[in-house]
Amino acid sequence: MHRFIRILARGLAFAVLLGGFSSTAQAETVFNKGNGADPTTFDPQQMAVFAEAVVAVDLFEGLMTYGANGNAVPGAAESWAVSDDGLTYSFRLRADGKWSDGTPVIAADFVFGWQRLVDPKTSSPYAANLDAVVNARDIRTGARRPADLGVRAIDAHIIEVTLAAPTPYFVASLAHHATSAVSRANVDRFGADAFKPGHLVSNGAYSLAEAMPRDHVKLTRNPYFHDAASIRIDTVMLYPTVDTEAELRRFRTGRLDMTYDLPGQEIQALQEAIPDQIHVTPYRGTYYYAYNLTHEPWRSSPELRQALSLAIDRDMLVRNATRSHELPAYTFVPPGTLDFPGWQPDAARLTQAQRDAKARELFARAGYGPDKPLKLELIYNVSENHERIARVIAEMWKKKLGVVVDFRTEEWGPFQATLDGRRFSDIARNGWLGDYDDAYNFLQLEPGGSGPLNATGYANPKYRALMARAARETDPATRGRLMQQAERIMIDDMPLIPIYRYMSRHAVSPAVKGWVDNVQDVHLTRWLSIER
Repeated sequence: MHRFIRILARGLAFAVLLGGFSSTAQAETVFNKGNGADPTTFDPQQMAVFAEAVVAVDLFEGLMTYGANGNAVPGAAESWAVSDDGLTYSFRLRADGKWSDGTPVIAADFVFGWQRLVDPKTSSPYAANLDAVVNARDIRTGARRPADLGVRAIDAHIIEVTLAAPTPYFVASLAHHATSAVSRANVDRFGADAFKPGHLVSNGAYSLAEAMPRDHVKLTRNPYFHDAASIRIDTVMLYPTVDTEAELRRFRTGRLDMTYDLPGQEIQALQEAIPDQIHVTPYRGTYYYAYNLTHEPWRSSPELRQALSLAIDRDMLVRNATRSHELPAYTFVPPGTLDFPGWQPDAARLTQAQRDAKARELFARAGYGPDKPLKLELIYNVSENHERIARVIAEMWKKKLGVVVDFRTEEWGPFQATLDGRRFSDIARNGWLGDYDDAYNFLQLEPGGSGPLNATGYANPKYRALMARAARETDPATRGRLMQQAERIMIDDMPLIPIYRYMSRHAVSPAVKGWVDNVQDVHLTRWLSIER
């Protein structure tokens, strides 16, 4: 027996809420956005960072998508059914779902996309997103073939998915761009060029028109999108800008309708001058530094790793350097995560003076001091905010422990490759923004194995065993406790340094209508309009 859950399409309902669509001929409506770093790919299974995800959610629509408030709502699937044991899902695709070339989106396209996601040859940073599906883990580690994944096309419009264990967050996770369908016909035709402008076909509200490195990405309305009649922005222009001061100047002169970020030192003045245009919102994410545990001295010295973490005055950092009301972080999973018991390590309950004293004690125990100073390299991607944070932290380490820090910066594309390949000597800036409201989405980053998201190379068998038990556990409370135990082990091991909880920071023009602040910081253009 199946417990059938019918979910109606929400597109027209959102269109009514946002205002009716007029068929009257009008001038082209353009949405100009800052977008941080240059996208390095438009392959939904390989897009890895927020500047790419911003593009992905407009280009691609998974079985689920994001509503205006950031919550998961029906996307390419109009309904689904769940078996009584919670292991089998049957998704029904919309009959009017089409690719941007006018061909139908069919169940086989999702099967192909998902098999491609977990195939080690794809090297997707989000391959673990499908770990709940039967055989997914074995496939991405090379033990089984992609064809063994627990997903199949029953017919052109029905997809059946079999899970290894009941997974409460599974449906919500399918809004993530990595689980999008991919047109096999298009890949067969163009091969490696299938994801380039001029060849890419997508099933979202927009299609890819142009991509000029270091200049712009241009998206245009997809006339074949199932809810095309409600789309009121014709063109999206995204401008890569890592200099937040320059981006803010473009916004102030009207060349941008929205900034990707804001310079921290400007936020208070901006909130006073144009409060209705400044959006600083809590974000489900953690800013952190990653140790390379495949190198010494980090591999063999948890005392050294703990010492550097304790010496960071997080309260001072967010007060004087980031200035966006961020919350200091001593754990990786954000507080308030669904079914995850919140906790704080001992370090969080100490005064900074006590943390500094403990740091000096551990630093000496690790064999370092005036007669043997520690020298390290800190790498981060080009950004004035990252640079400011790095220099403040380096000064704390120098003053308290005598650490000598060399800095190295890279543009986003090379930096991402550096993280993925662990091609850094000592410490690298990193961050994670949750894709759905579940602790697994954070703790999978350090699963005790290999993979692009495990930049530290962390591997603890006890941690891995607890995460494996949590993956099989059906009771939400027990599952949460198991993951909390795993995080406690990880924080004791300190493969990474949690620094603060993110805040999303944007300036948004009053001309932009339909904007809703949300913890996902996801804002699909289909829910917005421009009224100049």
